[in-house]
Amino acid sequence: MDMMKMLAEFRMPAMPDMEALAAAQRRNLEALSAANRVALEGAQAVARRHMEILQQSVTEMTEAMRAFAGAEAPQDKAAKQAEMAKVTYEKAVANLQEIAELIQKSNSEALGVLNKRFTEAMEEVKGLMAKAGG
Repeated sequence: MDMMKMLAEFRMPAMPDMEALAAAQRRNLEALSAANRVALEGAQAVARRHMEILQQSVTEMTEAMRAFAGAEAPQDKAAKQAEMAKVTYEKAVANLQEIAELIQKSNSEALGVLNKRFTEAMEEVKGLMAKAGG
């Protein structure tokens, strides 16, 4: 086996279009930046909603305590306490579900941006390979 003959027959792949590669990389970075922006906006929305829920809960708890303190008979206090526990639990579950949906939506949007760019990048690679081979 003649190594020199093999090396002589070895063909280097054609150099891809460097401008196209640079443009593709620029689009990749733009997509990553857009996905990060969407994720950040989603995190901010979750934080804002969480703060609203907290403020609402404090207000409701204050009102419930006033109503609870105003009840005179032990049976009334027990009934109000049971109702308050039920309402508090239901609201907590609903609030957690709302927060989870906000997070899911934000993640889906950010992932959608990245998936779209990935699909475009694969098409660009196919085009560059076809151009280099043809």
